[in-house]
Amino acid sequence: MAVLRHETRDIRTGDDVVGVRQAVRDWAISVGFSLVDQTKIVTAASELARNVVVYGGGGSVRLEALNDDRRRGLRLTFEDGGPGIADVSLALKDGYTTGNGLGLGLGGAKRLSDEFTIDSAPGRGTRVEITRWK
Repeated sequence: MAVLRHETRDIRTGDDVVGVRQAVRDWAISVGFSLVDQTKIVTAASELARNVVVYGGGGSVRLEALNDDRRRGLRLTFEDGGPGIADVSLALKDGYTTGNGLGLGLGGAKRLSDEFTIDSAPGRGTRVEITRWK
């Protein structure tokens, strides 16, 4: 699989979350995603970027345009150095939250993605990678 281009952005504030949403939309358009697929990946990115700020205390996202000879895609990798997630399975369940949200962020991002991986543990932050294919 070839990475056609990549970019890394810091996520520290609500304004950065807005910037990530716009960047992901621009990248999704450049990859050729339909409006529905653009909306799905932008929504997932928004949820994950917000989690980076609210729960992780800030971090980054790496955007990558992909080509595997059969299809094109967009991979987003969100990382933070926050407290981590003690029980990832529980955190992925709809309705579970440690904050004031609805508890749909991680599970929703997973459903909106074609590929989803999460690596987290207490004391070492969280890394979430999502990919959407065209």
